[in-house]
Amino acid sequence: MPSIRPPVSRRSGRSALRVRGSAAAAVALTAVLAVTATACGASEDGASPNPGASATSRDRQDVSLPNFEERLRELGVDVDKWKNGEWKNWKRDDWLREAGDFVNPVIEDLWKPERMKEAEEPEKTVPADVSGDQGVTDPEPQPVQAKGVSTPYHDNAAPVGKVFFDGPQGSMVCSATVVKDPANPGKSNLVWTAGHCVHAGKSGGWYRNIAFVPSFNDNGVPAEGLKATPREEVAPYGVYWANWASTSQQWISEGTETGGNGAPYDYAVLHVKPEKGSGGKSLEETVGAALSVEFNAPAVKSIDSMGAWGYPAAPPYDGAKMFSCVDRPGRFSLASSQPTMYRIGCTMTGGASGGGWFANGTDGKPALVSNTSIGPRPAKWLAGPHLGPEAKKMFEAVSRKFAGQ
Repeated sequence: MPSIRPPVSRRSGRSALRVRGSAAAAVALTAVLAVTATACGASEDGASPNPGASATSRDRQDVSLPNFEERLRELGVDVDKWKNGEWKNWKRDDWLREAGDFVNPVIEDLWKPERMKEAEEPEKTVPADVSGDQGVTDPEPQPVQAKGVSTPYHDNAAPVGKVFFDGPQGSMVCSATVVKDPANPGKSNLVWTAGHCVHAGKSGGWYRNIAFVPSFNDNGVPAEGLKATPREEVAPYGVYWANWASTSQQWISEGTETGGNGAPYDYAVLHVKPEKGSGGKSLEETVGAALSVEFNAPAVKSIDSMGAWGYPAAPPYDGAKMFSCVDRPGRFSLASSQPTMYRIGCTMTGGASGGGWFANGTDGKPALVSNTSIGPRPAKWLAGPHLGPEAKKMFEAVSRKFAGQ
């Protein structure tokens, strides 16, 4: 059974830079994120990640947080106690797990660079391979060596970033992507990631202190140097807290550390709000980029290349730098009763979880078509869910929830 990959961030190592397959396809996909970053403005910390670009300024009201105080009171906890450490209580009876139970009050300055550096994945023991092919599964792809994304990241992959969150085992990390919001064109505050980056699945509930940092570690400083790196370089656009999260009911009911029956439904969307205010601008306006989400993407045989972006953190990577893999996708199934997933060759490890997979959509334009979900140890390939009707329903529900806000 393959392992879920929530990233780490205090490992070290280097990797060769090579992309297998069509050079033209790889170059085209690599350019996808760079060409979308056309309007980067000043961050909350005063940084100007892309001074040559002109951000579009629109007046908008700040989105109000859901009533977290009321939900916490129902549990016998006040917000002040929560922010002062009560969130560390992971008693099973108090761990919220149902779809409408999400609670994530902002705790200012919790995610400082030094705490970001310490976030890592819990130790797990998992088999090194997948036993048997079931359903529709193509031959295992050859490994594709992950390639480092050029710095600064805001120029080459502005929508990509890291998700930080706390669970019973400690602080953890994943990857994520800013995506377009159909209810708020040009002003999206939506972020796409994996279900296992926000919810523990059938054995637990919602993770806590979930925050997104776009273009994390903009200049690709090695992990050991992050503590001394200015905050405006570690978080060039600031820190964005999730004020809502949604994942599939299948992941909540069936997801496990090794994927389980929830793996083909291992996706999630966050609605985020800046920790320290946005000056009236949305996340999309601030970073100057967002990707459309393509539901029911073309069949595998009609996709020449698909690329995965993220921050791998388990050895030989250290979680500080962004990498990508581009390959021709194949099909992968864990069970004949489950939807078939996408699979590509890739050496990215834990930490890349939740990172977006990009390809040309049905309209010929670049789009997010999947996210990193599972892969074997040692890392040879990654698999991500096909975004079908369930994913579309989940996404549209979050979009409607914040329509016009």
